[in-house]
Amino acid sequence: MKHSGHSRKENLIAILTGTFIVAQGVFFLQQAQLLTGGTTGLALLLTHFVDFSFGQLYFVMNIPFYIMAWFRMNRSFALTSICCGGLVSIITDNLHRVVEISHFDPVYCAVIGGLLMGLGMLILFRHNTSLGGFNVLVLFLQEKFGISAGKLQMGIDISILVGSFFLMTPTILMLSLLGAVMLNLVLAMNHKPGRYNDGRTLSDPAVGDS
Repeated sequence: MKHSGHSRKENLIAILTGTFIVAQGVFFLQQAQLLTGGTTGLALLLTHFVDFSFGQLYFVMNIPFYIMAWFRMNRSFALTSICCGGLVSIITDNLHRVVEISHFDPVYCAVIGGLLMGLGMLILFRHNTSLGGFNVLVLFLQEKFGISAGKLQMGIDISILVGSFFLMTPTILMLSLLGAVMLNLVLAMNHKPGRYNDGRTLSDPAVGDS
């Protein structure tokens, strides 16, 4: 069965590509000890206080949203989102085995990290899946009420970063905000309700359920 005009093979390639790109973005943010919004930012923040890896924290924090996707959207969307979240967790936790950055500029890390995460998420959104977390919530609200997923995500991300004000230096906060803005600009400009689908929604069983 096809999802919004894409074959299973195309969806699989998109999932692998999108999660790989997102993981690269998270890796750049980690190098400069920057944060971002959503469950990704919360997981990055918690790695400074608990003895768990980013991937472990990220996947566990997304579980409630996977459950929401299962009951409020459709099973296919929920299952692919679980796969995407799991892949990002695994890839990010193991990138240090193949990549080592000896010099980096924090501003560059903020910009490229945000852009890569936005591009990866955009690919996943176009193939009717997500990373879980607040992605599930904003996509659900976009499908039901026509509110831009990018604008909703940006509002959530900035709120989380502002709420972290007392846990990071002003410089880290500003650079983290820069990365979040870059991420969400990609989504806000390129993922708008009804632009890229054929009228079907994520909650339509004909789209996602086998």
